[in-house]
Amino acid sequence: IPPTIDPLSPKNAPIPLEHAREVVAGFGIDPSRPLITQISRFDPWKDPLGVIDAYRLVKKGIPNVQLALVGSMASDDPEGWYFLDKTSRHAGEDNDIFILHNFQGVGAYEVGCFQTASDSVVQKSTREGFGLVVTEALWKGKPVVGGNVGGIPLQVINGETGYLVNSIEDCADKVLYLLQHPDEARKMGKAGQDHVRHHFLSMHHLKNYLHLFRSLAIV
Repeated sequence: IPPTIDPLSPKNAPIPLEHAREVVAGFGIDPSRPLITQISRFDPWKDPLGVIDAYRLVKKGIPNVQLALVGSMASDDPEGWYFLDKTSRHAGEDNDIFILHNFQGVGAYEVGCFQTASDSVVQKSTREGFGLVVTEALWKGKPVVGGNVGGIPLQVINGETGYLVNSIEDCADKVLYLLQHPDEARKMGKAGQDHVRHHFLSMHHLKNYLHLFRSLAIV
C-alpha cells in the first residue's frame, strides 16, 4: 500500500498562483524569471550537489533561470547541517541559487507555495523510499524530473507525468526541455495531477486498507 497525501492539508490545498509567487518572492526569488525547485532533506541520497550541477547546465541555455533547494532541518542532526554547509559551498556565490529550510521560516505552507510557483520541479534522488514530495508536486500540476529509483517510477511515468533520469546531464536536458516547451509541460502536469487523483490521495489509502482488512477477514 503506497503512502498518500491529504489534498485538504495547507500544503496540498489549492494555492492561487499569484499568491504563491508573492510568498516565494519574500525569500528573494524573482517570480518573473524561471524557477527550478527541489524539496528534500540535505543529504547525499537526495543529491543536491547534482541538482546544482544540472542547474548550471540548464543555465547555459536559459541564463536567467533560478534554483531553489528547500529542505527541513533538525537541531539534533549534525550530519544534515554538515551536508547543508557542503551544499552551500558547492553553490558558491551564485545569487540565483537559494538554499532554504524551516529555520528560515519555510514551513509546510511555504513548501506548497514553492511547488506551485515553480516552473520545473526536480527530485534527483539516488536512493528513495516512496517520495511524497513527488506526489505533492504532481498534485499541483507540475511535471517532475526525478531519479529512476525507489517509488519515484510509480509516480513519474516517463514521458507522461515527467521524466525519469539517471545522470546530471539527463536531468539538465529534461529540465531544459520542459522550460522551453511550456505547453508540453502543462500537458504533462495535468496528466500527473490526474495520476495522483486516481492513486495517491488519502481516500485511496483508506480504500486500500479496507480491502486489506476485508481480505484478512475472509481468510
